[in-house]
Amino acid sequence: MIYLYYTDRFLKYNFGPEHPLNPIRLSLSNKLIEDSGLLDERTRVLRPDPAAEEELSIVHTLEYIEAVREEAPDLAFGLGSEDTPVFPGIFDASCSMAGGSIDAAKKMIEEDCAAFNPAGGLHHAFPTMAAGFCVFNDAALAISVLKRRFSRVLYIDIDAHHGDGVQQIFYQDPEVLTFSIHESGKYLFPGTGFVDEAGAGPGLGYSVNVPMPMNAGDRDFLLAFEMVVPKLFGWFRPEVVVAQLGVDTHYSDPLTSLNVTLRGYVAAVSRIVELTNEHAKGRLLALGGGGYNLAVVPTAWTSALAIMRGELPAEYLPPYWVELFSNVVGYVPLSYPDLEVSPGIETQKRIAAELAETLKNLSQVHSKIHPEVL
Repeated sequence: MIYLYYTDRFLKYNFGPEHPLNPIRLSLSNKLIEDSGLLDERTRVLRPDPAAEEELSIVHTLEYIEAVREEAPDLAFGLGSEDTPVFPGIFDASCSMAGGSIDAAKKMIEEDCAAFNPAGGLHHAFPTMAAGFCVFNDAALAISVLKRRFSRVLYIDIDAHHGDGVQQIFYQDPEVLTFSIHESGKYLFPGTGFVDEAGAGPGLGYSVNVPMPMNAGDRDFLLAFEMVVPKLFGWFRPEVVVAQLGVDTHYSDPLTSLNVTLRGYVAAVSRIVELTNEHAKGRLLALGGGGYNLAVVPTAWTSALAIMRGELPAEYLPPYWVELFSNVVGYVPLSYPDLEVSPGIETQKRIAAELAETLKNLSQVHSKIHPEVL
């Protein structure tokens, strides 16, 4: 069974009409999933409850929770910045977003299942502050809940932005292995996620980062993924996997500079599902994450759910949904598979050289800690 989490309350997490995180991507994705025939006896929709204060306090400080509740700009807590402005109802909306991933984790504790919360994946939030569109870190909250049953949790983040909040929260925890493949912090927010960020104390060696060169596409992204992720599964032997499936790696995304296509995205998600089935009995909690081109996000997340169901992504979008999308958004959506982007020869040489150096350095860092890993 796969449980899909959705409620219209998610749409209230809205930073305003000019903000890149448009909540309509969630309703459009949910409608495409429904119109694609993916809701049946194998995939059930659940309406989650908002997270309670005691649940939020597993990760976030009471002082920070209270600051969000007050709904007043306070840059000491990251509230009121250009990225994360304060809006009326931000507390209730943020609790709803977190509640989806928390409820999904609880469901996975109760029964061996998979779950998908497209509204989740707010991986930049820290225990004491908001950052990068993220108020409460639902991914970390879900992982904390899953730890009540599982002693080895693998977090995989394929969002274009480094999963810095999740990494920091579990930086000294050997029960949580965090892996993030993202556009290098040399070029992109949050400016972290380098290979030498490998964990600390008991958690040394349990944080793994692959910063990708600017303009890297499918071939480079999947090469780096294959060189690292299967080895992590084999070494760590996770009992459950949490995957942040942000699709802002896409070549058309307005906030990033990678060249991954829907074909490359689908290949990465397919491998995550395959490896989870092989090593963790299919226990996968998928979270949406980033993605700021409305033409891409619904297709990507609907494809991800199809893969979780053991099906191929549809190459044709339902006509009625395409009409709905076009009427609401004003242009046409992208369907799978899209065209591969080929950079120039010199650009590809730069990408290959930078990635080779990154993978070499990553191996050197972790071979000193756990020689058997990378």
